[in-house]
Amino acid sequence: MYFDGKGVPKDYAEAIKWLHRAADQGQALAQNSLGIIYFEGDGVPKDYVEAYKWFNLSAAKGIAIAINNRETASQQMTTEQIAEAQKLSREFQLRSELNSENSIVTATGFFITGDGYLISNYHVVKDATKVRLLSGAGLIDAKVVQVDAANDLALLKADGKFSPLPISPSKSAQLGGTVATVGFPDIGLQGFAPKLAKGEIASLSGAGDDPRYFQVSVAVQPGNSGGALVDERGNVIGIVSAKLDASVALAASGALPENVNYAVKSSFLLSFLESVPDVDAKLEAPNTADEKFSDVVKSARDAAVLVLVY
Repeated sequence: MYFDGKGVPKDYAEAIKWLHRAADQGQALAQNSLGIIYFEGDGVPKDYVEAYKWFNLSAAKGIAIAINNRETASQQMTTEQIAEAQKLSREFQLRSELNSENSIVTATGFFITGDGYLISNYHVVKDATKVRLLSGAGLIDAKVVQVDAANDLALLKADGKFSPLPISPSKSAQLGGTVATVGFPDIGLQGFAPKLAKGEIASLSGAGDDPRYFQVSVAVQPGNSGGALVDERGNVIGIVSAKLDASVALAASGALPENVNYAVKSSFLLSFLESVPDVDAKLEAPNTADEKFSDVVKSARDAAVLVLVY
């Protein structure tokens, strides 16, 4: 009514305020209306990226006119602008998801096959009633296929086509070797963009000389659990799993630990996957040639996915 001046003086600012309140709560028709406002520049600067974002969100709820409006907007946009608008749509969806649920755990996973099998930690999904992933296509459902509680591993499956990482036996790793992980730590503070952390293998065994783990100097935080630990060739040699409990270490030694983190060795992952022949047969062959670190990071980033556990 404020937008059209029906029964009240026409007031774009007031109209936009109320449309935003509705659109922010997921009201699909309000989202489409906001898209029109930003596309036309009525009461706001013309902004095709913002318009596409709102059309895209409305279209995802099946609003036919929003689907047509999104197509119209895309014809005025560059590929980069469309990609940015799609990213904003995904982030909006995720914020809405986080705000609507009281008990969501977030972590990291990584794809190991092109058809949607991925790995995360058992401790991430053990109490899950539902698992979703934030991918390039937005929020998608995933299911837990199989777990190895003893080694803190979980195999999940999502529908779609993805960029997998190759897995190399961990026996190839050496003390002091460079390793990295790309994950989604502490998204409430740091945001939804994937974060890179780089370090070295500090020990070939974990806490108490546990042979299943590497100790790594890679800086990890809550949310990194389940991420791929890759070597200099881009092969997975571990799965980020835990950090040394600061309170336990303080009680035992009188000092706080610094950057003491652990990753499950990939050899245990490969043994776990042998029990799922359909997956084992689809694994990528390990990389044998040296790669530029920037290429290693890109591959790890493309395979990484934010895991939401309900």
